[in-house]
Amino acid sequence: MGVPLRVSAARSPSYFLPFLLGLLSLTAFFLYQLDSLVSRTKTVAGHNLDPTPWHIFPTRNFDEETRQARAYKIIQCSYFSCRYTNTTAAAAAAAASATPTGPRHSKSSAQECPEFFSFIHRDLEPWSRTGITKKHIMESQNFAAFRVVIFGGRLHLDIYYACVQSRMMFTIWGLLQLLERYPGMVPDVDLMFDCMDKPNINKTEHSSMPLPLFRYCTTQNHFDIPFPDWSFWGWPEINIRPWNVEFPDIKQVSQSQRWSRKWPRAYWKGNPDVFSPVRTGLLQCNHSRKWGAQIMRQDWDEAARGGFETSKLSNQCKYRYKIYAEGFAWSVSLKYIVSCGSLALIISPEYEDFFSRGLFPKKNYWPISSVKLCQSIKFAVDWGNANPSEAQAIGKNGQDFMEILSMDGVYEYMFHLITEYSKLQDFKPVPPSSALKVCRDSVLCFADEKQKQYLEMSTAFPSPRPPCTLQPANRNLIKSWLEQKQRVIEDVREMEKQKVLNR
Repeated sequence: MGVPLRVSAARSPSYFLPFLLGLLSLTAFFLYQLDSLVSRTKTVAGHNLDPTPWHIFPTRNFDEETRQARAYKIIQCSYFSCRYTNTTAAAAAAAASATPTGPRHSKSSAQECPEFFSFIHRDLEPWSRTGITKKHIMESQNFAAFRVVIFGGRLHLDIYYACVQSRMMFTIWGLLQLLERYPGMVPDVDLMFDCMDKPNINKTEHSSMPLPLFRYCTTQNHFDIPFPDWSFWGWPEINIRPWNVEFPDIKQVSQSQRWSRKWPRAYWKGNPDVFSPVRTGLLQCNHSRKWGAQIMRQDWDEAARGGFETSKLSNQCKYRYKIYAEGFAWSVSLKYIVSCGSLALIISPEYEDFFSRGLFPKKNYWPISSVKLCQSIKFAVDWGNANPSEAQAIGKNGQDFMEILSMDGVYEYMFHLITEYSKLQDFKPVPPSSALKVCRDSVLCFADEKQKQYLEMSTAFPSPRPPCTLQPANRNLIKSWLEQKQRVIEDVREMEKQKVLNR
């Protein structure tokens, strides 16, 4: 009777050697492919991204995470978080069924949009004849940090460069909330977005081919299209909560103190070290008796160590006058300053965001000259203290204007801007192969705990009413509006001049 052949691993290691070598090779190949995939995957959190070449800033340090943990998070958040249905029709039906109250919207029930929404037509006028072509989009990519394609109610993101802090994450979140706000209503669209401060598409340089590039501000000399900034959904790095939380708090605190009890001084607190001649000059006005102003240098490192308690926005409404000074470009601080209900003193702005065009001098704010800055602030303070009822009324009108700009208003503006923009496109938007689907869960997956708290705090729900009705384009209306504003500003300059002559 034969004895069965048995091979012992201990006695015959060469039996498993090829298998082990193959397994190690396969593992090494898998890890190589994993690293390759991760290095190519660009995320809303800023992983693996270089700063924009037109605005260099330090990249974020991720040394606190292991390579494997980072790889897992990037793959999990980028490829497995968005479980979309396969058909656009199913997605639209699901979105429609999510409407919380009553029947579908009827256009007849919509209110008219605020007047400043008319600037949407002016911002898009450069493409009213030519339309927006695929070539426009690809040329705009040279100035963009990322590309957004909304297709069938879903958002696709193609990322080129990093943005400062969490700007990209919160901007994309805002677009996702727009889709939640108006399910099934946001048209397919393909747009390029830059998340840095200064406009880049100069009208002189790009006159032969205007490029459509979205950003947070523009000027009269640029084609850049202004869009609501990221801080409407929160700015966790400096403890600024979402607008739907921050504005009610500012308003409540500001109205808890009578005008007569507010400090009869002009107040500004911020960072002057941002290459801003206006802010540098403002430091010379820090004299309560001579100029009627209190100018405070903001130390963000010290503020962070103290939990930003000394920088709480609502605590700065105890002054009758709040100064707005542009920084490196426009500043998100404008909306918080005007919200105080104090008389906003706005220093000759060069930049404009989407809502600032609706502010009118001597109605919502007081215009300050950048030429004789301290003297102009002094005149405004003296005028306001001599005319308290009028000064208080202007401050209140400014606060009322910002109340119109609730998150409902922000989403309505976004909706109409994207809708009008989409009408100009002469091609069918299709997500590029390099773009990733982005959804609520994928953004929350990348967010740290504080970011997640702010994002969830700003979650939108389907609107129970239709967006406001956008009025047709009227170039003469905007021209008249701008001319009236300029006349009022010139009248104030003349008042200042007469005050000097009468001394």
